[in-house]
Amino acid sequence: MKQVLVLINPKSGVGGPYRYITAVQDAWDDDEHDVYYQFSQSAEDGAAKTRRAIEYGIDIILVVGGDGMVNTIGCELVGTNVALGVIPAGSGNGFARHFKIPLQPVAAAEALLKGRTLPIDVGKVNDRLFFVTCSMAWDGALVETFEKYPFRGLVPYVLAGAQQLLEYKAQPFHVEIDGEKLHLKHPLIFTVANLSQFGSDVLVAPDAQADNGKLELVAIERKDLPMVLTQVHRFIERTFHHHPLVVNRHFEHMIVKRENQTPIQVDGEIFNTEKEVHIEVLPSALNVLVPQETST
Repeated sequence: MKQVLVLINPKSGVGGPYRYITAVQDAWDDDEHDVYYQFSQSAEDGAAKTRRAIEYGIDIILVVGGDGMVNTIGCELVGTNVALGVIPAGSGNGFARHFKIPLQPVAAAEALLKGRTLPIDVGKVNDRLFFVTCSMAWDGALVETFEKYPFRGLVPYVLAGAQQLLEYKAQPFHVEIDGEKLHLKHPLIFTVANLSQFGSDVLVAPDAQADNGKLELVAIERKDLPMVLTQVHRFIERTFHHHPLVVNRHFEHMIVKRENQTPIQVDGEIFNTEKEVHIEVLPSALNVLVPQETST
């Protein structure tokens, strides 16, 4: 008998939390699972409840929420045998979209019940863990603007990006990546991806794999972005990251030295950090429930 905790962000999703509870209950209420439900009232509350669940011997935690909550709960599960499942209820759902977890709660609950456990890599940026992306330039700054909008979705994301494109002041990045030294004068995009997208199907690393023991850097200089954007067919074919003007590297360890201390984006949340940033991969550090047909 597997012990399952459903941890719910009551502020996420459409239609209220009980829509998600019903979906999980209908799929998971069987002779093989004992299912418990709790609400996560804050990041601190969710993390504390996760730690207690680990102590009690929980086998699976199903998170009902977005990428921010996935990060909070996932950080507590790294290095344990507990499997993380995601019933997507956020605005972008980059984690769920990468693994092709259905966005509808009934379909998601059923897909995870019939799914498999996959050990995936985890990124570490200084003292923080990430599972989807970490961004340090305009692509990170726009998240701070996005958070100020009273509504969610692709439209405010685009609006935030347009606003930050005018306001963002690019700075030089001195990078050492697995021994290779790079100097970027004014990067506008500088994203490290563990998974393929930011969310809302906004891809940044289309061929990113969650279990290859590598992270992926995608960076574009400010002066080169207009030329890259003219290659529409590359975006349709999902090959834009292989454009000659795009810096694209798969790596295990990277050091970034910046001239100014600016916030960075980690799984959709903004954090302050030092001028010097260390990023590394933690291979196969988190067990994740994914649909059977999902590739990595």
